[in-house]
Amino acid sequence: MIHKKGLGKVQVAAQMNNSDSGQYHGDYDRPRVLLVEDSEDNRLMMKRLLEFSGYDVVEAVNGQQAIEFAEGASPDLILMDLSLPRVDGLAATRCIRTIPALKSVPIIVVSAHDTSDFHAEAIASGCDEYVTKPIDFGELDNLLQRFVPSH
Repeated sequence: MIHKKGLGKVQVAAQMNNSDSGQYHGDYDRPRVLLVEDSEDNRLMMKRLLEFSGYDVVEAVNGQQAIEFAEGASPDLILMDLSLPRVDGLAATRCIRTIPALKSVPIIVVSAHDTSDFHAEAIASGCDEYVTKPIDFGELDNLLQRFVPSH
């Protein structure tokens, strides 16, 4: 991923091409996961594990990008952090849920917040499931298999 300061967006090399209406340019043979995480270390670790498990991964580092990339990439599933710059994960989820083509795309929260209030608010915002950090990748893999059964 290449971050160019001053552009206001992170341009995702070989994934999203803003000059082509934000359309996705990745591997269409694998299930596509939109990974929304502002921590570079967490994002890199999750991306590698997802790719190793056979998923095509599109990355977003803030809620604004999550909304834009969700429309352009048409993901099969979204992994959404809650504490994000620009637009938080709950607001991004509510926005994504207003897009007709994305209403049924599963959104799984991946967050360090582990209180019942956060869980309830995430579900009310349109998230389908809630996973707490640190991530148990066995649990996450089971959720991915449940929500993307053809994989």
